[in-house]
Amino acid sequence: MNNRLIDLFKNKNRNLLSVYFTAGYPQLNDTLTIAKALEDAGADFLEIGFPYSDPVADGPTIQQSSHVALENGMSLKVLFQQLEKLRDQVSIPIILMGYVNPVLQYGVEKFCTDAARVGVDGVIVPDLPMYEYEELYRDAFEQNNLSNIFLITPQSSDERIRKIDELSQGFIYALSSSSTTGNKLAVDAEQTEKYFQRLKGLKLINPLMIGFGINNRESFQKACSVANGAIIGSAFVKTLNGSVNDAKIKEFITSIR
Repeated sequence: MNNRLIDLFKNKNRNLLSVYFTAGYPQLNDTLTIAKALEDAGADFLEIGFPYSDPVADGPTIQQSSHVALENGMSLKVLFQQLEKLRDQVSIPIILMGYVNPVLQYGVEKFCTDAARVGVDGVIVPDLPMYEYEELYRDAFEQNNLSNIFLITPQSSDERIRKIDELSQGFIYALSSSSTTGNKLAVDAEQTEKYFQRLKGLKLINPLMIGFGINNRESFQKACSVANGAIIGSAFVKTLNGSVNDAKIKEFITSIR
């Protein structure tokens, strides 16, 4: 498999910054504007969330952005229409992130085909069981050059992590804790430290990106000291605060890096 995401990790494997935002928030048509502003500000790759009415793994900030996006009329169909012009404006890797229910309703094969057609490089579906991906959907992802990104938590066994490493193409998303998004990363927490060191000791084939609780330079640097980079979501969505402002986005990225 070859896509922009895999190429990125080949060419740069330290201090990578990925930023998550919700498609259709704050306004329905802000998706590409935000993506371009984030690329211009220095993000290495992006996660565009497609909203769902019951986002169980998300904290209040992303839940609220999903609610607003759905009220605005965002759906997978609308998102793919918006992304038709993605590659005219944005060159960095793009990942779509969301829950399995909208993907099943849309149709997994159609979802993969449409994602590839508009220039998406990978997908994160946290509630898609690993065995279902392997048995039912892997071919659709791989035929469309889409990296399927799996999540691991401090509770994931070494055996499960190794299996995920085997199935992965792109990177592994390591949650800093088992909480919802938006909670602060306890930079000095003993448990977090043990977890990070355990991941390091597994000598995984795929790059690692750490997410959940990364919200400032200190937590970003801490994550980068044990992984290839970090993912910021809630802190960025909070920064938008209902409006898109290129200078504010630039300032946010600069404050992290």
